[in-house]
Amino acid sequence: MTDVPVHGGDPWPALRRRTQARIGLGRAGTALPTRHRLELQAAHAAARDAVHSPFAPERVAAGLPGMATVRVRSAAPDRPTYLQRPDLGRRLDATDRAHLPAGEWDVVFVVADGLSSRAVHEHAAAVIRATTARLGDDWRTAPVVLAEQARVALGDDVAAAMGATTVVVLVGERPGMSAADSLGAYLTYRPVPGVTTDADRNCLSNIRPPLGLTYETAAGKLAGLMGRARELGGSGVGLKDEESLPG
Repeated sequence: MTDVPVHGGDPWPALRRRTQARIGLGRAGTALPTRHRLELQAAHAAARDAVHSPFAPERVAAGLPGMATVRVRSAAPDRPTYLQRPDLGRRLDATDRAHLPAGEWDVVFVVADGLSSRAVHEHAAAVIRATTARLGDDWRTAPVVLAEQARVALGDDVAAAMGATTVVVLVGERPGMSAADSLGAYLTYRPVPGVTTDADRNCLSNIRPPLGLTYETAAGKLAGLMGRARELGGSGVGLKDEESLPG
């Protein structure tokens, strides 16, 4: 760790500028100072709102001009069921599945509300635009699927129904006390519903500029992983992000 400048013998102000963690908050008697207590309560409220706020797929679609989109739901009929039954969030609604357009697609992007609709509203469209701009002309991209009450594995069902070789699921990550708008991206090559596991996926986490990954950085990593997955014939633990490896 580099040296932290200390002014007046107090290192905490400089340290707090280097992290979003709540450190060195001090005390007011036996409790937190009022300002920090109120900030903590506000962060908790933002996290709860992110989980329970309804998904607005039209907001994502508006950020994808010129790109076809299709809306689907998971087998979870409502938000309470989705939160209590993770298994239902991993499966497509049977009626919606039957209406997905089938084809010979190289990749399908799935935008899933997950545990933070705020994250997908704010970041998903920009990540898709930046990623598709990096893909070559030999990538056949399916209509973007906007999935409500959805978890990552729902992308396996989508890819199987549409005939897509690769699926990239952009999902709202579980909110924390320092981030309620974090987007995750999960890449899976040749997924098989009910068979593919988390070990078969590659994940990019904390996409949320300016404090997390930028859209261009995430797009570069995704496009690179997609190309190598196609060359390797697989994704997951056998596929590495070469940009993250030491030289």
